[in-house]
Amino acid sequence: MSRPFQNQIVLITGSTDGIGKQAAIQLAQQGLTVLLHGRNEQKGKQIAREIKQQTGNQNVDFFQADLASLQQVRQLSAAVKKQYEQVHVLINNAGVFEPSFRRGEDGFEMTFTVNHLAHFLLTCLLLDHLCQSAPARIINVSSMAHSHELDFQNLQGERHYSGYTAYAYSKLANILFTFKLARMLDKNKITVNCLHPGVINTKLLHAGWGLGGTSPEQGAHILTYLATSPDVDGVTGKYFYEMQGPAKPADIAYDEQVQDRLWQLSEQWTMCKFMAC
Repeated sequence: MSRPFQNQIVLITGSTDGIGKQAAIQLAQQGLTVLLHGRNEQKGKQIAREIKQQTGNQNVDFFQADLASLQQVRQLSAAVKKQYEQVHVLINNAGVFEPSFRRGEDGFEMTFTVNHLAHFLLTCLLLDHLCQSAPARIINVSSMAHSHELDFQNLQGERHYSGYTAYAYSKLANILFTFKLARMLDKNKITVNCLHPGVINTKLLHAGWGLGGTSPEQGAHILTYLATSPDVDGVTGKYFYEMQGPAKPADIAYDEQVQDRLWQLSEQWTMCKFMAC
């Protein structure tokens, strides 16, 4: 990006563990101001202290919010805006895998709420800050597990629930959201991209698949790259597969009618309407 890294402010959701934490470390090492997010305040503040000590970068802050609550997402946005006049990079990274059906406090299925609606709302609420920070970047962490037809009649597990299907829906929603938002925004002001970080050894992977994978440090490299590399200046509306560069997601991700329908529902459910800058 054109301005020095030291003047960049990056907010990373779900950054007290896994690839979010490792990306926070890598970005702090590069001199960015890093805003951590997590559910547990005590843990989050401890991680912030550890990153400061490890990197020597004292510009590391923590914000607490449970993304299962849209009200707490609103509070998170308000807290960030109160403390920081700009946000240059937003990395929507937090994610869950729910083996059994659960509803959040807003009445929506939990995986869909945390993985998609919370990030849709947070992006909507922070968009003015991102516009003021142009050129800015939005990065959405998706997954190769997105390859699934989207059943709008079962989006909230209304007919039947499968943890794998719910996760696939949410990860496809991340890509549909990315592509639609990229169509709306001037790429010279804000770019919007998404990614599959790899099969990473995280709590989410164990919860859903019981498998091991590559290290979170390795998985974080693509987040750091998309956040800071001049190689992707002006690159928008792309799906990156690990560090292999832009890749082709499932065909449904390109369906603008599906993008628009999901967008309308998301605006309705989060009660937030995007205004392009």
